[in-house]
Formats: sequence, C-alpha cells, structure tokens
Amino acid sequence: MLSRPDVLVLGGGGVLGEAWMMGVLAGIEDATGFDMRDCESFVGTSAGAIVAAHLVSGRPPRRPSTVSTDVEVGHSQPARSLAVAAIAAARRAGSFALAAGSTFAPLALGVAAPGGALVRALLLRGLPRPPDTLARLRHQVQESAARFDGRLRVTAVDRHSGRRVVFGSPGAPTASVAEAVEASCTVPWLFAPVRIGNREYVDGGIWSPTNLDAAPAGRDTHVLCLNPTANLAPTHTLLRVMRNVARSAASIEGLALRRRGAAVKTVAPNTECAAAMGSNFMAEEPRTRVLAAGYRQGLLIGADGNRR
Repeated sequence: MLSRPDVLVLGGGGVLGEAWMMGVLAGIEDATGFDMRDCESFVGTSAGAIVAAHLVSGRPPRRPSTVSTDVEVGHSQPARSLAVAAIAAARRAGSFALAAGSTFAPLALGVAAPGGALVRALLLRGLPRPPDTLARLRHQVQESAARFDGRLRVTAVDRHSGRRVVFGSPGAPTASVAEAVEASCTVPWLFAPVRIGNREYVDGGIWSPTNLDAAPAGRDTHVLCLNPTANLAPTHTLLRVMRNVARSAASIEGLALRRRGAAVKTVAPNTECAAAMGSNFMAEEPRTRVLAAGYRQGLLIGADGNRR
C-alpha cells in the first residue's frame, strides 16, 4: 500500500527526468488525494533539486494540460533553461562529454568510501573548466519563493574534496536555494563549477543518482524515492552502466534507511515512460509526452495503493 510520504527523495535525470517526476507526483496526488507539498522533508539531486524547490515554493506538481486548467501546466522554465544550456554545452564538448560520463558513472557506487571521494576529486580537478554556466537556471529558481526552511535538502559535490555536501542540512555551508540548485545541476564536463563561499561545487549525481541515504528518516518514517535513471533503455554501454549504478546505489542507500527503521518505496519509470524518455535525458521535444506518461504511471501507483 502506498502510504502518504513523510520524506520525498527526487533523483537526477535531466530535463526528461524532471518531467517524469512532475507527472508521477501529480498522478499520485490525483489518485490518492495526497498533497506532495505537505511532506516533512525533501531531498533533491540535480533535476530532482528543481522539482524539490518547486514543491517547497508552494507550487503543485505540473500536470498534462489535458487534465486540468486550474493548476500550473506546461513547461518548467528552470528545466527548459537546463535543456537549452545542456544541449549547447554538449555540442561544444562533443565526444569528450560521453567519455567523461563513462568515467564518472561507476563512482556513484562508492558513496561512502573515502577512497572513492579521493578518486572523484582527482578526476574533477583534472577536467578542463567549461565556459558554460547555469546562471539562467539560478536566476529562475531565485525568482521563486523557495527557501531553506528546514524541509529542503539539495545535494552537490565539493570539487576539491570529492565529498558530498547536502545544502539545507544541519552544519552545511550557507547557500541560497538558487545557488544550491544550480550547483546540484552542474554536470562538471558541461558546465563551470559553482562557487559558493570559498568552495566550488558540481552535480550531486556524481556522488549518487538519488542520494537516498541523505533523507532525514528514522523509525516509522515513510520515504518515497523517485529514481528517473533506474530504467534507462540500454542502447549504449554508458546507459547500461548508468542504469545499473542508479539501481545499485538506490538499493544500497535504501537498505541503510531501512536499518534506521524507515519504510522506503522506490519508483522507477515504467515501460511506457522509459520508452518516452529514450536515451537523451536533455532533449526538449519529448517533455510533454514524458509528463503525460509519468502522470499515467502516478495514477496507477496511487490506484494500486488504494486497492490494497
């Protein structure tokens, strides 16, 4: 049975991952009557940070335009900014982007290993500094009402140490939500690192596709994790690696939460959604189809929970 989540964990997955997560959450809301904005905590990584900030700002998940006209529909401007910037940066990076992704993807399995952080830091510092930034994304998030109010946590990786930083958590460096979301979305071989204070940060997905273990969860806490990359269509070796990493990391991290006594449900794109998403998660054109497919999946998840 699908329980009302106390904590919502939203993983990385580019522009189409953002659309899928919005659709799934909207479908679950409409099938169950839950309001996902009422969750006690949100953990966002990369595209998931955009969705988490959207919810914390008080806005509902986007729905397909055919479903309703009294809620926000259409495209997410922050996600569109990410798409436009990523497409341009990827064209400039060319084959280097694919090679860099192949190198970094397996490192997400070493989420708790100091040695893994050291290797990650060495690789990050060895990358050339791209000219592109996500300044427009930061500006658009800044215009929202999202604030670190104790509920929101956004993951990134310290470029120098290779370690994860969870902005918004106790003891984390001071940052605005806009700065943290920009850092969490900054794929290091496509965009220049984001400077916050005297440190530089990059995409939280370099540490883990979901960072599920960063959820503030204890005994009897219900955690819902959306993992957009866990069902990638394996049309390329890199995609197979990313899919396997996404599944393995979420499994390891979910086990850690269950040991704390939390109830964890992880959702990946179903067959219809995976087909709609394809292999280019930064593509703009399929966003409407992915949002609609995600919504239908969310309805099924909610309906199945209500039948049990």
